[in-house]
Amino acid sequence: MSACPPYAPFFGFAGVASAMILSTVGAAFGTAKSGIGIAGLGSFKPELIMKSLIPVVMSGIIAVYGLVVSVLIAGSLKPVDYSLFAGFTHLGAGLACGMTGLAAGYAIGIVGDSCVRAYVHEAKVFVGMVLILIFAEVLGLYGLIVALIMNTKAIEEKICI
Repeated sequence: MSACPPYAPFFGFAGVASAMILSTVGAAFGTAKSGIGIAGLGSFKPELIMKSLIPVVMSGIIAVYGLVVSVLIAGSLKPVDYSLFAGFTHLGAGLACGMTGLAAGYAIGIVGDSCVRAYVHEAKVFVGMVLILIFAEVLGLYGLIVALIMNTKAIEEKICI
């Protein structure tokens, strides 16, 4: 068994950064895009604003997924005895969570903006909006699950190459 390369933790930290940055960018986009629709709705029917905040809340949950993965990966990073396998696995976990968070935030933003604007004119759109938003949110949840599984595999592996 040979020593672990000193640059292996870089890939783990890249996974931490990927999960946090990409999922937060997705959440920010979803919040901003949905917020634009809510602002448009508020000028016509201010009583519907509270029910229309669902896309903004769901976008925030995407950022929480990235935070959870980042904290878990950062907790298992070590300056010594950290293999390349663990580094690349953590990078993959961070990218999986971050990229799905980016996609989910984008989907939530587009759907939230469109459906909130339609909700002004037709109240029946609300149930459909919530269902579509749930399916968009699940994209980020899939990334979280994959990242958790990959993090578990990286922790189990103790071999340095």
